[in-house]
Amino acid sequence: MLCLSVMLVTVARGERPNIIMFLIDDQNPSSIAAFGGDTYTPNLDRMAEEGMKFTRAYVSSSVCTPSRYTFLTGRFAGNSYSKRYIDEVGGKENQGLPNFNVALERDNMNVGNVLREAGYTTGFVGKYHLTSKLDFPEFYKGKNGWIDIPKDANPGPETSAQFKHNEHWMRRYLQTLGFSWAKNVYPENIHSPYSSHNPEWTTAAALEFIEANKDGPFYLHLCSTLLHGPDKSWRKSMDHPLVTGEGEVKSLPDVMTPRAELLKTITKKGFDPDSHVAGEAWIDDSLGAILQKLKELGIDDNTLVIFAPDHGRDGKASVFSHGGCRVPMIMRWPDGIPAGQVCDELVQNIDLVPTYFELAHAEKPDSYRIDGTSLTPLFQTGTANEWRDHLYLEMGAARATVTRDWSYIAVRHTTEQIAAIKKASPQNLPKALSYIGRLGIGVRGADHPGFFNEDQLYDLSSDPKEMQNLVNDKRQADRLKEMRSFMQHDLEAIGRPFGEFIPGGNTSFPGQINEQLALVKQIDIHGKKITVPESLARKARDTDKPDPDDRTEKKGKREVRKKAREQAKPNSQKGSDN
Repeated sequence: MLCLSVMLVTVARGERPNIIMFLIDDQNPSSIAAFGGDTYTPNLDRMAEEGMKFTRAYVSSSVCTPSRYTFLTGRFAGNSYSKRYIDEVGGKENQGLPNFNVALERDNMNVGNVLREAGYTTGFVGKYHLTSKLDFPEFYKGKNGWIDIPKDANPGPETSAQFKHNEHWMRRYLQTLGFSWAKNVYPENIHSPYSSHNPEWTTAAALEFIEANKDGPFYLHLCSTLLHGPDKSWRKSMDHPLVTGEGEVKSLPDVMTPRAELLKTITKKGFDPDSHVAGEAWIDDSLGAILQKLKELGIDDNTLVIFAPDHGRDGKASVFSHGGCRVPMIMRWPDGIPAGQVCDELVQNIDLVPTYFELAHAEKPDSYRIDGTSLTPLFQTGTANEWRDHLYLEMGAARATVTRDWSYIAVRHTTEQIAAIKKASPQNLPKALSYIGRLGIGVRGADHPGFFNEDQLYDLSSDPKEMQNLVNDKRQADRLKEMRSFMQHDLEAIGRPFGEFIPGGNTSFPGQINEQLALVKQIDIHGKKITVPESLARKARDTDKPDPDDRTEKKGKREVRKKAREQAKPNSQKGSDN
């Protein structure tokens, strides 16, 4: 009935809401003052006062690519059927390993296309991070194909022209996927020689789209590149205003507070202008420009604005709640959401697309799989009868079940991963045992004592940072059984093998790498810096000698990759490289 009451408001006015998804990068709840953060975010705070704050919002995966896939489809990344994903993990007979290996599918089963078919003008601005040579090989060929710009390229007109070419390439790519319009797009994370954030550049495109489509209805997927990561690498971008995703430009769009003025305001408020507060205020100012434009055009009341990060900042590439999958989310829609609402229910990024489809009266194809549930029943009071009692999370070889007070994590490496783990030297163990097989962000959650454990159980009410693994506490035996039952149910619905829960394919049972788990817990891990105790290092020097067969295999793989790069280059580049 709550859902119906919301819909009656819009239907009675004969309007469907405009929708803006403002997606940012790598942020915790502490990045917003409205969530208790020690920071400066006046526009976000106002948005929370005038709309609904979600205190238990989660993303299903905690790195950019799979999370952004879910924001665009309403599906778990593990349910991707893109060629890019299937090629890496195999068909549904094998255990999925969702990480940086998913892409939007060619059949246009995504929010941009379905809403376009429903009469919405759909736009995309900012960071994408889901391209695929396997799914769209035609985009990588010929003079109009993608240009691989070397990281050591010299800045200048020629390099800027290449970046501009790639940005226009990205517009065509997104329109092929079903979006009506795309502009000022970053295909992926920002790379050298133009690794600078420029929110003014993306905000300008967003404002242009809103102005052009003020008569609505429209959907805008606006993706900031900020802040990206726990470090302050973004800070240098504030000193480089003329660097954008299409190279160097002649002037900065006059759409936001001047950067120097914003830094002065932060200082006056008592914050360090070189701290994370500056980046959070920078994002907030971009949002403020969007909200102001909606008000100027008289369409703010019937525009649903959603603000959320793609994942947390500190536990990236984990399935921990703290710093990983739990994120701050705010919605503002004066015509449909009463002001000052707080929602404490378990919600997830899989829920957003079905919400949009319901509000837009969009008819999705029967073959379009959606894993989420529309949030409209929560819009009036922040709660609803018979709302879900748990969430499912996935990241590489890890899966998690989260309830209001508990989290259960299962790490089940595939048979191929187990073989690599058993061969790894102590120095390489953290990489081999990480959920996504990477150092750096792959072990971002290694400060949690239980990070590498195959089974983990945490009491979120007394241990919100998930530091004490209770899986072997006999007092929690019934709790563990219940949490495993939840996970079993979710895995069955997904339909892909996973460890002993859903045997088959390349799954493996726990207990095969106990020796390696004991070793890795003796290693000091800080990002990519690995400190191995001398006793283990000595053992590694004695045993970690390259196998001739391994060298041959690695050489063969290098040759394959080199050949693939050559084939992907435009014809004009092939000759110049010789």
